[in-house]
Amino acid sequence: MQLLMSTERQTQPRNQARFPLSLDYHAPKGRFRIIHQGLKIPNLPAPLHYFNFVSIIGQPRIPMLRNEYAIQTTALDTVSIISSSSPHMVGHFHSYSIENDCKFEQGEFQFSDRESLIGDLPDFYFVRNDPELSAEIKIKTLPIVSHFTKIRFGLFDHWSMPCHCTGNIIYKGQHFTIDQLGCFDFARIVNMPYLPWCFYSYQVINLQKDRQIVFLHIRNHFNQIVQSKIYLRDIEQQSSQLFEDNVQFKIHRVYPKVTTPNHQDMYLAREFEWSYQNEKSTIHLYGQSRGDFKFGLAAGYVGSFNYQIKINEEIEEGSSGYCEYIDCRPLKWQEKNFKEKILDGLAHPEPFLLKK
Repeated sequence: MQLLMSTERQTQPRNQARFPLSLDYHAPKGRFRIIHQGLKIPNLPAPLHYFNFVSIIGQPRIPMLRNEYAIQTTALDTVSIISSSSPHMVGHFHSYSIENDCKFEQGEFQFSDRESLIGDLPDFYFVRNDPELSAEIKIKTLPIVSHFTKIRFGLFDHWSMPCHCTGNIIYKGQHFTIDQLGCFDFARIVNMPYLPWCFYSYQVINLQKDRQIVFLHIRNHFNQIVQSKIYLRDIEQQSSQLFEDNVQFKIHRVYPKVTTPNHQDMYLAREFEWSYQNEKSTIHLYGQSRGDFKFGLAAGYVGSFNYQIKINEEIEEGSSGYCEYIDCRPLKWQEKNFKEKILDGLAHPEPFLLKK
């Protein structure tokens, strides 16, 4: 029997949903044993360039999200955490046992004695106590909700919203006061038998005129596109535009092959572009990685990039875009030649599971 796992096609009203809104935000409970939280702050001044905190509570059977290296007890007892910034770090990644190291309640997530996230929508308070990188950040989420991933039957739900972040970050004794726009993400996942998603890139840039742009691209084990989307958020207008037809993502240069702690061979993007065009709108970004990739973002990496972006007739440049990048596809897809790339656009199937 085939269990259909297609992602629902999103509509503008859903992606421009506003408060008051009933959003599920909770600790692991019931069938939702796997929970993800993410704070991503791009466009910070040098040397930080970005700051993030990403937790995955429980390790799902999804290649791009599962970090085998983190599992010390069981998959559902394992929490993987990355909290990082652009400069060189050695303590950005940690894993914990839920039973032995953590405390999760509604409104309070305590990860050992290092990280804590307290509060509920719309206000949170994040604290990280670490000799290398510490932070105290007040997070006020804004009423612009984007549903990144929503699978039929409620098996996987992932939403994101912009947020204002104020507070302090301390890197190796250097103090930085921040007052910046970021993203706050939440996902809840049923512990499914398997979902063959293997490539993931999530990128965020803060633009002029109090705007934010988010790019999301997912592929499966066969290199077929699952989702490719751009969200353009206007904070002043409290609105968001979604572009998902013919959003292109191209990798022009990669770094030499790396092997992750999970023994996964992977090529990380060095130069890339993404774009969208129709009769009314044009978006084009060209990015160059800063080379500051750090492992521990699920099965892959996080880093920052320089960019040039054109939205219709407006052009902006920056040096601190935020990028999450995971590529667990077989090497035959990572190393394919130009002629094979033509096949990328020939199929856009829905992911599915086989149940025997």
